[in-house]
Amino acid sequence: MAESQRTLGTDVSGTTTVIYDGDCGLCRSSMEVLRKLDKEGVLELVESQAPGVRERFPGITAEAYASGLQVIEPDGNTTEGAAAVERLCAIIPAGRRVGWLYRIPFARALADRAYAWISRNRTTLTLDCGEHCSPQTRRKGM
Repeated sequence: MAESQRTLGTDVSGTTTVIYDGDCGLCRSSMEVLRKLDKEGVLELVESQAPGVRERFPGITAEAYASGLQVIEPDGNTTEGAAAVERLCAIIPAGRRVGWLYRIPFARALADRAYAWISRNRTTLTLDCGEHCSPQTRRKGM
């Protein structure tokens, strides 16, 4: 199983849960776009800081929450970072328009690098989320 993928157990609700950093402006903006694209309502978007998240998903570490998006499917399959974005492209119909890009040779490796760069540099990007995303705060594991 890839490092960016693991199994946590099943979710009887049948929805795919997307956990994101609610303190991050870039993450919040991305979730607003995703909410609009999810016309079928198959996603549950949850801030990692929401009460009960850590108890609901004990298999996800604080470091994983700090490093990237988490997608937990009803069967318990969990992906993070660029792999999570790829899964979302496969899950929601609007994402399928660009999801094919992941099938291009080396695209996944490039997506992983781009996601990691964005995650590391999100304080210098246009949608800066402030002190919460500073390198010192993120190294402490939230």
